[in-house]
Amino acid sequence: MAYLLQQLANAVPLAALYAALAFGYAVAFGVTKRADITYGALFAFSGQILLLFTELAYIRFWLVLPAALAIGACAALVYSLAAGIWIGRSIMLPLASKSPNTVIVAALGIMIVLMETARLAADTRAIWLPPFLNDVVVFWSDGPFKVTLTYIQLIDTALMCAIVAIGALILRRTALGRLWRAVTDDPLAAELCGTSANLVYLVAYAAAALVATLCGILATFYYGSMDFGAGLMFGLKVLLIAAVGGYSDPLRSAGGAAGLAVVETMWGAYGAFVWRDLVIFSLLVLLLVMSRRERVVL
Repeated sequence: MAYLLQQLANAVPLAALYAALAFGYAVAFGVTKRADITYGALFAFSGQILLLFTELAYIRFWLVLPAALAIGACAALVYSLAAGIWIGRSIMLPLASKSPNTVIVAALGIMIVLMETARLAADTRAIWLPPFLNDVVVFWSDGPFKVTLTYIQLIDTALMCAIVAIGALILRRTALGRLWRAVTDDPLAAELCGTSANLVYLVAYAAAALVATLCGILATFYYGSMDFGAGLMFGLKVLLIAAVGGYSDPLRSAGGAAGLAVVETMWGAYGAFVWRDLVIFSLLVLLLVMSRRERVVL
C-alpha cells in the first residue's frame, strides 16, 4: 500500500508539468491550427540556457547558488521568450495559412537551429545543477517505508498548477480571453468585428512560449539537467495529449495530460521500464483514433 501511495505521489509533479505544457500548447494551437513541435524545442532550449548561465555565474563569477540560479532563470526567460516571439512573428504567422507541411518543415528546422545553438554554446557537454531543496516532506509512513516528496517537487507542482489556474482565469474572465476564443472559432469573423487576428495570434504564441519557458526552467530545477532529446519527447507527448483532450479547451487538455502522467508513472512502477514510451505513445495514438470525430457531408 505504501509503495502505491509513493508512486501516486511521484506522479503529482509529472502531472503538473504535463498539464502546464499541454495548457500552453493548446493556447497556441487554438490560433495556429497547426501541429508544431517548436513548443517542445523551446521547452528544452529554456532549460539549456538556464544551465549555461547558471554555470557561468556559479563557477566563473563565484556567485552563491541562489544568485546563480536567478541569473540563469532570467537569461532563460529573455532568450527563450525572444526566440518564441520571433519565431511566431517571422515564421509561423506567415506559414499558418499555407499548407500544414510547411509548418512541420519549418518547425523541424527551428528545432535543429535551437538544438545546435545550445549544443555549441555548451561545448557538447552535459551540465548538471548542484542539488538543492532536496529535503523530504513525509506525508505518511508504514514502519520504515515513508511516503515522501522533496521541497523542490512541491514548489514546482504549486507553481505549475498556478500557471494553469492563472491561464484558465485569463481565458475565461478577461477581454483577452474573449478575443482568443473569437479568433479560435472564426478569425475572419473576428476581423470583420474589428479584432486583429494577427495580433491575437502573436499574443497567444508569446503566451505559449512563456509557458514552455517557465516549464523548462522548473523542470530543469527538478531534474538537474536538460537535453534536447527530453525536450522533443515532451513536445511529442504534449502534441498527442492535446489532440486527444481537444484543442478548443486548454483546461481540458491539461486534465488529459495530468491523467497520462499518472498512467506513465504507474507503468514505470509496475511494468517494464524499457517499454514505457512505446506503451504511452501507443495508448495516445489509440485514444486519438477512438476520439476522432468525422463530420458527414451530404
